[in-house]
Amino acid sequence: MIINDTTLRDGEQAPYVAFNTEEKIAIASALYLAGADELEVGIPAMGAKEQADIKEILALDLPLRIMSWNRATMCDLEASLSCGLKAVDLSIPVSDILIEAKFRGDKARLLKNLEEVLHVSRQEGIFACIGGEDSSRADLGFLKEVMELGKSVGANRFRYCDTVGIMRPHQIYEHISYLTSLNLLEIEMHTHNDFGMATANAISGLEAGAMSVNTTVIGLGERAGNASFEQVLMSLAHLFGEERIINPDALKHVVQLVEKASNQSISAAMPIVGKNIFSHESGIHVNGMIKHEKAYEAFTPQSVGMTRSYPIGKHSGSSTLLFHLRAMGYEPENEVINKMLPQVREMVTNRKKVLNKKELKALYIASKAG
Repeated sequence: MIINDTTLRDGEQAPYVAFNTEEKIAIASALYLAGADELEVGIPAMGAKEQADIKEILALDLPLRIMSWNRATMCDLEASLSCGLKAVDLSIPVSDILIEAKFRGDKARLLKNLEEVLHVSRQEGIFACIGGEDSSRADLGFLKEVMELGKSVGANRFRYCDTVGIMRPHQIYEHISYLTSLNLLEIEMHTHNDFGMATANAISGLEAGAMSVNTTVIGLGERAGNASFEQVLMSLAHLFGEERIINPDALKHVVQLVEKASNQSISAAMPIVGKNIFSHESGIHVNGMIKHEKAYEAFTPQSVGMTRSYPIGKHSGSSTLLFHLRAMGYEPENEVINKMLPQVREMVTNRKKVLNKKELKALYIASKAG
């Protein structure tokens, strides 16, 4: 399965986000090292500066396919060709809503434009993906017609876009199962997160037979964002059993790079990369983790460049206190631990902040003396 990452295109289209040239180059290189298979790096039709940035990325000579996003028009395709690109996404509206808005409902004109552009892209030896904008609100019969046309004129892939993020995983599975059963074009998933289902929908599409998926680092993108690069990457490796070598340092680096360049703060509880996802406070969980490191974790913190911690909080139990005190060289008696627990919970509740090790040590010495 192919991860076609679009952080440098759809990710940058997130509100209030703009990457400079140096950031784009760094992100492209980091994505390659972190495990992306293809990159969608911009929109040449935006003008000379965007084209110059794309040429800079191409000059890196990364050993993976570099793609641009285009409207299915000759002027957009020519802008991509002028950059030296060998792969393009050619976007067309496919729902009645967007066809009315952009083509006044004239499907014949839309398909004629697409055919002409695909004909030229084939002549130029370009890898062409048809981007079906708003596929999730389109008639499946029309999607079939588009894919049949695409195959006849040399397109390589069809991008199924849940443009406004309205699909559920089961719906996606049904749609993609049907489209892949036609044996026309390879299907790529492009899912948005308006209802929090972008990654789940992307994965469901892969399960139904799609062979490629668009992602963005930390789920960056329009409105609520896109399917997350790091979530899809880890899912393919751990849930699909793909033989992917994931470099923890590279993954951590690309996340930090995009977080900084986009000026976005990620949640401490964000899947895969949130700083708290390997923090265990519940006494039951800590007890289990001390006995077996897989007790309450799906993958190790080391596999994503993180570390495990046991914060001393309201829900901590005796196992947490014992763990930290023994690490400091103490062997506390059970009666002292039992005396400390209510005090720990009261302190944390009152100040809304966990204890640090220095405070725990002071409390232990006081409790033992008392």
